[in-house]
Amino acid sequence: MSDRNWFYASEGQQKGPLPEAQLRDLITRGMVGADTLVWTEGMAGWQKAGEIPGLVPSAAGAPPAFPQAGGPPPVAASGSYSGGTLSADFPIWGLFGRSLLMFIGQIFVIPAPWTATGLYRFAIPYIRVPGRPHLAFNGQPLDIWYVFIVLGLLTYAGAANSNIVTLLSLLLQGFLSWMIVRWILGNLSSSGRELPISFKGSPVAYVGWYVAMVISAITIIGWAWVMTAWVRWICRNIDGTRREVTFNASGLEVLWRTIVFSIGCAFLIPIPWVLRWYANWFISQFALTERGAYAES
Repeated sequence: MSDRNWFYASEGQQKGPLPEAQLRDLITRGMVGADTLVWTEGMAGWQKAGEIPGLVPSAAGAPPAFPQAGGPPPVAASGSYSGGTLSADFPIWGLFGRSLLMFIGQIFVIPAPWTATGLYRFAIPYIRVPGRPHLAFNGQPLDIWYVFIVLGLLTYAGAANSNIVTLLSLLLQGFLSWMIVRWILGNLSSSGRELPISFKGSPVAYVGWYVAMVISAITIIGWAWVMTAWVRWICRNIDGTRREVTFNASGLEVLWRTIVFSIGCAFLIPIPWVLRWYANWFISQFALTERGAYAES
């Protein structure tokens, strides 16, 4: 096989093609291990490098299945590569700039659909999902423009100085937030192909969590545990994939990191750095696990 070109999987993305000599060099340097999935023309599917006889030193395994022509199958087709932790590496100034524009857009209301959509379209491609390379967001500013317009207007609801208006504003904000979550999850794609993902959580339950989150702020620290439970509930209600989304952070981890983030923001200058630090950490707390062999992808 020395004259063949190989592909290998790294961080949920397909790498290659590259000559076998180069692949062996990566193996020698430890960049490709026995558990790394590899593929070359003639193989029926992706296999661990250690299962390819003679490819990884001291690794013995079953011979690859032959034959199959054409390009490599999707990396996600391998069951052994269907899970793992999400990660992100947002650029400091890009994330800060887009977040600032979204904040300004909400204040001025009219630009809100464009600035919010711009942030999502910018940030989501920097999120690495195992088995889902080249993640992207395909939503358009006018899809649910009215949601962002109303949210912008609700930022001024406090001027009414009325408890009834404040309560109604809180409930409406929760409902609109539910609509945004559905919209984001329903407009994700991987390598240019739309993902069949949807959010099945009910609006009543979502608004309930939203209100509980606001009320728990009275306890100063209790909100972190409510937020953690809320995010886990959201994850359980993501549908359309055989992999279950989980959130692994504890309430204490959310609490102290949010405190550090808030202190950094209070000093203004550190905002771009603490924003990136917090966002990268938050994404890394999500993971994908198998629902079971009976579930469809």
